[in-house]
Amino acid sequence: MKKAFVLAVALGVAVVFAGPSIASAQLHPGTKLVGDMDRTLNSKDVQVGQTFQLHSVHTTNHDINGATLYGHVAHVQRAGQGTPAKIELDVDKLNTTSGNIYKISGEVLDVQVNTKSNAGKEAMAAGGGALVGGLLGGGTWALIGAAGGYVVAKNSRQNVTIPQGSLVTVQVSQVTKVK
Repeated sequence: MKKAFVLAVALGVAVVFAGPSIASAQLHPGTKLVGDMDRTLNSKDVQVGQTFQLHSVHTTNHDINGATLYGHVAHVQRAGQGTPAKIELDVDKLNTTSGNIYKISGEVLDVQVNTKSNAGKEAMAAGGGALVGGLLGGGTWALIGAAGGYVVAKNSRQNVTIPQGSLVTVQVSQVTKVK
């Protein structure tokens, strides 16, 4: 009996001094998760419902480390004349390295998004507009053509890309432990 008590006390002390463990980690609304995107997503060709994973997911206080977060593309808006490109992501499930599985939803707070510069397109459109305007009517028409070409190009939007390996930060809004 005395050996069992000493062993229980020793185990209790070991758990206290081991620091935060995945088994004792709490996942609750407001928790921030950070992970690496497993693939490149481009607004030009990504589809609603397409799945992705975030690897090496951890909480900001590192109670959870090395987890995998599963999600899908919720909305895509392709770039067009006057329409900026957008990719909206939803998260669905978190698997921890200890085997816990959580059904979650949350808001993407931060993600690295790349957009091409439109400057070259604007300069070429302004030059082309000036050339056409000059051919049609001379100096004033060249200025009008240049301005028109620039405005059209300025209004033309570029697609966005979320590169593979991008850090994504998600704030949990709802969580249910499944396993």
